[in-house]
Amino acid sequence: MKTPPVDFEAYPPFTGFPPEGIRFLRQLKRHNRREWFNAHKTEYEEFVKFPMESLIASLAGPLEKLAPGTFVHPKKSMFRIYRDTRFSKNKDPYKTHVAAIFHPKGPWQDAAGFYLHIEPGRTLLAGGIYMPDGGQLKKIRAAITRDPGAFLGVVRSRSFRKSFGQLEGDKLSRAPLGYSPDDPMIGWLKFKQFIVYNEWPEGAAAKKNFTGLVMSVYGKMLPLVCFLNNALHR
Repeated sequence: MKTPPVDFEAYPPFTGFPPEGIRFLRQLKRHNRREWFNAHKTEYEEFVKFPMESLIASLAGPLEKLAPGTFVHPKKSMFRIYRDTRFSKNKDPYKTHVAAIFHPKGPWQDAAGFYLHIEPGRTLLAGGIYMPDGGQLKKIRAAITRDPGAFLGVVRSRSFRKSFGQLEGDKLSRAPLGYSPDDPMIGWLKFKQFIVYNEWPEGAAAKKNFTGLVMSVYGKMLPLVCFLNNALHR
């Protein structure tokens, strides 16, 4: 289905995530039931959903300049608050955070991108690819092997180390199939996820200049995101 055009005039400039939104999410942690949520849904719409949509709308222009072709849509980029409980032991029906993802056009699972997450006590900005499948991992590992200098130029750069410390993500305990344990890049080839992130207290998202902080961090994540997407879409 074709994504409807965005009416950016419907969203005021983002001036901070409201404390009422954090309060709602905190209460939702204590009352994670459909009856409670339905009775307080107008609070969710006003203090969580709409401010998040406004934040996303405010990021659309800057993200297009930073990473042309990135899909940014106030409604489509935001994750639903409803949890998929079909295969989970946790049957709470609602998430107790609000989050969005920005990526090249197409399903978000098909690409590396940027992530934004707000919850009581924490604001998180992340970038990279969280759950690559087997085919995607093969492409990323092939790119690392093909041009190790380019990859190391990203993860060992002064900006990267100062901003994120190191690459994060789960790793294999052994060399992946087809690679020697003696490969000079084996430490990187064992990664099953390729992630970087920064965390702040919840109050970071309440500040008027939060969009500036988001774009500054995303700019430092961009080389990793570009390397991964070039590998995936080569």
